[in-house]
Amino acid sequence: MCVEIEAKLKVDSPEDIEDRLRESGAEFTAEQSQVDIHFDDTNSSLVRNDKCLRLRRQEVNGTKEYFLTFKGPEKTSSFKMRQEIEVEIKDSDSIRKLLSALGYKSVLSVEKTRKLWRLGGCEVALDHLELLGDFVEIEGPDEEKIAAVQKQLGLAGLRHIKQSYAYMIQSKLSEIGREQIKS
Repeated sequence: MCVEIEAKLKVDSPEDIEDRLRESGAEFTAEQSQVDIHFDDTNSSLVRNDKCLRLRRQEVNGTKEYFLTFKGPEKTSSFKMRQEIEVEIKDSDSIRKLLSALGYKSVLSVEKTRKLWRLGGCEVALDHLELLGDFVEIEGPDEEKIAAVQKQLGLAGLRHIKQSYAYMIQSKLSEIGREQIKS
């Protein structure tokens, strides 16, 4: 079983984090544009059971890739930890038709820009979301490596955010009285 382990942290200055990454000898790997379409059934069964089904369009240097991802309920941990199954797909339209035939509909779209780095055996993502601001996600093989990278970047004192971007976007839209435009 594939398990995602990460620390998600809200930051005020992603430029400072980029400087620290360079100073730490991190390897820059890519800048991406991502659009995540989240799916659920008419009873919101996935969300109610802390699960996620998403179709991601990821663009790097003009090249588009598509991934279908399932995330299971969060496990008890000081870090964000949950089952993750992800497959690359070639035909996103057929996947959308398949999901619709299975009773799933698109319920939320989340757009972000992401800069990816490698440091200390972890992937460090600098994410920007228009409604939410800037975040750092440190994903790695275990909590110790993630904590070491978090400390190395001077982020050890920041609170871990357990909520998904989808949850935070939905909450923000409700707060400001805006409806989500479904893709």
